[in-house]
Amino acid sequence: MRILILNADYPRFLAWLYRRAPNLAGAPYATQMAARNASLFGVADFYSRNFAGLGHVAADIHVNNPWMRAAWAREHGLAAEQPPEPGREMQRQAIPGWLQRAIAPFKPVLRPLARKVGLSPRLDAQAENILLAQIEEFKPDLVLNQDVFHVDARLARQIKGIGRPILIGQVGIVPSRGEDWSAYDLMISQLLSVVHSFRNAGVRSEVVHLAFEPDILNVLPPAPERSIDISFVGAVSADHQQRVAQLEAVARKYDLKLYGSGLHTLPASSPLHRCHQGEVWGVEMYQALRASRVTLNSHIDMAGREAGNARLFEATGVGAFLLTDFKDNLDTLFAPEREVAAWRTVEDCLAQIERYLADDAARLSIAKAGQARTLASHTFRRRVEEILAFVG
Repeated sequence: MRILILNADYPRFLAWLYRRAPNLAGAPYATQMAARNASLFGVADFYSRNFAGLGHVAADIHVNNPWMRAAWAREHGLAAEQPPEPGREMQRQAIPGWLQRAIAPFKPVLRPLARKVGLSPRLDAQAENILLAQIEEFKPDLVLNQDVFHVDARLARQIKGIGRPILIGQVGIVPSRGEDWSAYDLMISQLLSVVHSFRNAGVRSEVVHLAFEPDILNVLPPAPERSIDISFVGAVSADHQQRVAQLEAVARKYDLKLYGSGLHTLPASSPLHRCHQGEVWGVEMYQALRASRVTLNSHIDMAGREAGNARLFEATGVGAFLLTDFKDNLDTLFAPEREVAAWRTVEDCLAQIERYLADDAARLSIAKAGQARTLASHTFRRRVEEILAFVG
């Protein structure tokens, strides 16, 4: 089969990627794609390389990358506006932190309204036309859409009309009410609650978890010294109230190193401000995890009682000791206290940090077992096999 993966990147990541390579924005499409993949951020080319490893022809499109889009258009004789300098188009007015905290509980209801009034991420007409031309040129038999916001249901129907490919959507949040998902042959999610929401809407849906790419271990720099006692890599915001409470408690007692975004949404009194080490992407993120004696995990509030975020597999995949929040399904992914450690309350989290910082042997044993489980059960090769079985 010919398989096309659609994805979108965080604007902050794109700004970082192009700032560190000033000539990249004007480079050929293939050069930009290679640099994007070499960053190892997110899923990079991990889906496409594993589909290809099973004998399929696979490619990626990063739908919200204006420099890659412009390069592809130039190379195919299509008109395209010159994108602004990297970083400039990323500038946007931030919603005040107090307002983000106030509206967080209402996001599922507000999401459809945000799309109608243009506040939700979406592609402009030129970007849509170039994307459709890319799809026409590739002629996919299967399209895996990992961003149902930029590539919304309306655009998905247009994609479905180009040769009638099998169309799969991947999403980690409960779908917006009133959306027409009928163009999709399958929706996949790491959360069973999301799967049930799609099924209730009459859409075929299955659980497919996130994953780790073992090839990362062959290209990362040498493992750094474990010089960080406790780390957390990820966002803190109004959508992560349990996470913020946990991390603030840790920060009051330990030397927490926090890597991520969203500090502007927290009150000035939060102890997390003094813990902030900036943002890390891809290779730098993996190295921060490897440098940590204990790295923490806490799911976004909307995950409810289910485990499944990317950090579970990224941290264990590179051999880090992971102390994660307990979820009802955690034992289906890892053996608690053998492959990961799990905390149930903030007080329990603090106690386990103290315990494992003092017990090198136990900590290293769990980290080793966690990595073995991920490399055996939670790789992108396993995930693409699952996806192909669902559509086979």
